[in-house]
Amino acid sequence: MFKLVAENLHYAEGPRWRDGNLYFSDFFLKSVMSIDSSGNQKKIADVPNQPSGLGWLPNGDMIVVSMLDRKLMKIKDDNLELYADLSNLTPYRCNDMVIDVNGNAYVGNFGTYQHGKGVTPTVLIRVDTRGNASVVASRLDFPNGTVITPDGKKLIIGETYAGRLTSFLINKDGNLSNRRVWAQMIPRYYYFISRCSRFLGIYPKEGSGMPFPVPDGICLDEGMGVWVASPTTSEVIRYEEGGKITNRIATPNRAYACMLGGNEGKTLFVCTADTSDPEEASSKLSGKIYSIDVELPKVGCP
Repeated sequence: MFKLVAENLHYAEGPRWRDGNLYFSDFFLKSVMSIDSSGNQKKIADVPNQPSGLGWLPNGDMIVVSMLDRKLMKIKDDNLELYADLSNLTPYRCNDMVIDVNGNAYVGNFGTYQHGKGVTPTVLIRVDTRGNASVVASRLDFPNGTVITPDGKKLIIGETYAGRLTSFLINKDGNLSNRRVWAQMIPRYYYFISRCSRFLGIYPKEGSGMPFPVPDGICLDEGMGVWVASPTTSEVIRYEEGGKITNRIATPNRAYACMLGGNEGKTLFVCTADTSDPEEASSKLSGKIYSIDVELPKVGCP
């Protein structure tokens, strides 16, 4: 049974659990927030160019994706400092991010200038601990939620518009290799129909024309299962490698991101909202965060 953790949010994304607190970005409040175990909310920092993915460097510094200007910012003493500028590597809004135990950040982007329209294959960007940015993967269909296995050797990323989870091996230098489909969430025939429709400029409105789940935010558990927030079907789904579904839980509203946390790592937090459309989401307070207990605890990054 879901419990309500927070409400009256615009659009919560990038949930992360750390030191007994749940952190998240509210896109249209343009702030990074935290919630403690008593439900008290705190503003961590304002991010004028819209915050998204969150993470921490090995020294404890907090990093946030600044979406609209395509930068990574360091939050220090309630202020923002430039950590890395990604604007020369992608023209599209940056989005989710995962930081590995060595401090390498992997950052995805929308692959479009407009919400849900004109989507093209795009890149995944790696930022090393010196703030140097480079492209480590290309031809990704909206690279979104990302996890890294506990041994630090594999990265799994959700390709939202391809309806699949894709894995890479992480080389010692932080670059990626050996790309594979980890789990195909939508049938391949539907994926090709969707691609053809987009080529013709036909885009389904969010919540219609897509009868299958797609990955937005994701997280990893001890059984190497990936929990996926699916906004198209309003649920969280646990996948194993190869595409087997072991758990499927309907959410009170469209699910956009999820994260395991809590004292034992077995609490699944889910960010929901009526829509992700910027005009609609910024004008209403439909965003809520729920939690539900699951069997296996969080592992890996984030």
